[in-house]
Amino acid sequence: MKIVHTADWHLGKLVQGVYMTEDQSYILHQFITQMRVIQPDVIIIAGDVYDRALPPVEAVNLLNEIIAELTLALKIPVLSIAGNHDGPTRLQFGSELMQASGYHVAGELTSDIKCVQLEDEHGIVHFHLVPYAEPSQVRYAFQDDTIRTHQQAMQAIVNQIEQTMQEGERHIFVGHAFVTPMGQQEENTSDSERPLAIGGVEYVDAQLFGNFNYVALGHLHKAHKVGSEHVRYAGSPLKYSASEHQHEKGYYIVTLQGDGNLEIEKQPLIPQRDLRKIKMTLAELLQQPQSDDYVFVQLLDEKPIAMLMEKVRTVFPNAMHVERIIATKHLTSTTTVQIEGLTDEQLFEAFYKEVSGKYPEEETTKLFQTALQTLTHSMREEANS
Repeated sequence: MKIVHTADWHLGKLVQGVYMTEDQSYILHQFITQMRVIQPDVIIIAGDVYDRALPPVEAVNLLNEIIAELTLALKIPVLSIAGNHDGPTRLQFGSELMQASGYHVAGELTSDIKCVQLEDEHGIVHFHLVPYAEPSQVRYAFQDDTIRTHQQAMQAIVNQIEQTMQEGERHIFVGHAFVTPMGQQEENTSDSERPLAIGGVEYVDAQLFGNFNYVALGHLHKAHKVGSEHVRYAGSPLKYSASEHQHEKGYYIVTLQGDGNLEIEKQPLIPQRDLRKIKMTLAELLQQPQSDDYVFVQLLDEKPIAMLMEKVRTVFPNAMHVERIIATKHLTSTTTVQIEGLTDEQLFEAFYKEVSGKYPEEETTKLFQTALQTLTHSMREEANS
């Protein structure tokens, strides 16, 4: 059976105030084009279909268009679960009607874990759809007051599934959680994904999933395996934050053999506009070729620059963020400055040298003096009023 594993579409996503719907439409239509060629037996969307519980109309319309093309036109079943960003009830609305067309959705978690059975020439494959749920929701669903953490919640879910697993048949787990090799704390792969819990209780041990042939996960935005080859995050189809600028986006093609063995291939998706980080001076930036990419700029200029974003956007019209980076390699814990008796200008010069390793240029000092005079005048007027 040929399975496509994707996740974290985040339809309706805003990045630095920019709606990504056009870029999402581009990448998902590219995805459809590839599905026509690959002809998978099933497509998995492992949560965070939307970016928030109340997605904008454009995002809902886009999902409707993509799912209709996949299920009605291409006749490919699509299995989807709610992630921590989704509104589970809204995502699941109409699911009983839609599953007749091949779109199977698990939004709300119940003690009766949704299982979709598909068949190939080797027999039945069981897809266990486990939407994201807080430990308190799992505690209520299973009537188990001992469930307090995400690890305990997932253990209860896996135990419930394993009670009904048919020996000798193939089983796929579809979930949305923060899974790590040993359940230990680990860095998130992206700034655009919100944490599931506070205080280190969000992590789930990958060893829980030893009885499944493949574990299709969503939540972390970088595609990677977790401990074992069969436990994987597909990652998001687009870059959604500067921390993702080095990610290679796409999805997995998983070929499940009759004996349960796997062949896994990463298939890339090429965005309409890349998301990049660049670090250079403004003069260097202005020499770059024009690009519509989304860029996060770190400028190395020491002098203040008027109308900075406007100048950056003459080269990168879709620039998302600009910040100035001041080198601090000269600043050490042993640096001390005698400040008694120093004038304001001398204090400024001493601070500037402590941070940058050199004294400010005359132009920079004059700018400081102008700003100081303006502030002093304003304070005097306020005191006299």
